[in-house]
Amino acid sequence: MARVIAYTATSAVGQGRKALLDALMQGRSGLQPCDFPQAEIATWIGAVEGLEAVTLPAELAPWDCRNNRLAWLGLQADGLHAAVQQAVQALGSARVGLILGTSTSGILSAEQAYQHRAPDSGALPAWFDYRRTHDTAALSGFVAAVHGLTGPALTISTACSSSAKAFAAADRWLQQGVVDAVLVGGVDSLCLTTLYGFSSLELTSSQPCRPGDAHRDGLSIGEAAAFALLMRDGEDLAGVKASGMRLAGWGESSDAHHMSAPHPEGLGARMAMQAALRSAGLSAGDIDYINLHGTATPANDQAEGAAVAAVLGTAVNCSSTKGLTGHTLGAAGGLEAVVCLLALEQGLVPATVGLQQPDPGIALKPALRSRRMPVRHAMSNSFGFGGSNCSLIVSREAA
Repeated sequence: MARVIAYTATSAVGQGRKALLDALMQGRSGLQPCDFPQAEIATWIGAVEGLEAVTLPAELAPWDCRNNRLAWLGLQADGLHAAVQQAVQALGSARVGLILGTSTSGILSAEQAYQHRAPDSGALPAWFDYRRTHDTAALSGFVAAVHGLTGPALTISTACSSSAKAFAAADRWLQQGVVDAVLVGGVDSLCLTTLYGFSSLELTSSQPCRPGDAHRDGLSIGEAAAFALLMRDGEDLAGVKASGMRLAGWGESSDAHHMSAPHPEGLGARMAMQAALRSAGLSAGDIDYINLHGTATPANDQAEGAAVAAVLGTAVNCSSTKGLTGHTLGAAGGLEAVVCLLALEQGLVPATVGLQQPDPGIALKPALRSRRMPVRHAMSNSFGFGGSNCSLIVSREAA
């Protein structure tokens, strides 16, 4: 499996690992009442502070959109950019792959262009650059341009499992020798399509989301950028101190039960978790902590609870961290993989922020407060619309 050389995340709780760790330790939520321009919805969101003021370098200006600005901000934290540049220098730009996940990419730019279309012909304004902003591939194109990468690049868009599946695909590339290192992760940013879309499905809450709570009534949309630099297990990058963690296993499934609802018994979720355990060569009892998909919608939390209990038992240490960041959709898998890496590094089981009265119909016991304990193996669940499921396992390397 793959070594984690460097990793970072930026979300509503701040830029970089320290801000995320502080929020996890303190149970500090980054959610706020929705004030996104033109979004007249009674809900809460996880917006990244200061994103509107981010300016891209002149040579990257043609790529400017909210999603790429978020990617740029995320890449600057925790030495991630420097580590990727070191990999390029050591391995060559064609031997560093790129796999990122997103659900909407820079669709906000298309929304803005549509609002400024010509009144007579309906033509979109000349400044709108679909390929560099709205296109799903724009994210990987932008990040490749930032680092001068010339190797294989891929954007995965499978709704909320997108950036988790990016980790799995990256591991396959490494094991098959396609590349020697992979920059992996995901970026998703706020837009009207997402906010109104989830609202129309009656999936958003008018309060901060409450994963696992008996009175949960919907999710809170957030935005995030999360990245990790992976290399083949056993390999190092000169000049860069590795994190001491690795991607130990992954499992994917597609239950295709419903376009927007999970299988009621969590069938696909169970299959993904079981495949991840097989991939890592671990048993259920080896998992010290699981970061639940935990969106705070009634159906999701119920189905996932049944699936996790069936695979890992009811006593497994677990939590959902979406009460801190909101549901960051295509970036959620990457963001919550970073949460699991921090859990390993720090010996931490984070709290389920927003959970006040646990649902008696869910057999799990999510952590109500953050607590310290040794964590050797952690699992992260990410489940997307249409039944696209992915479970990742990250582990501490042997001393």
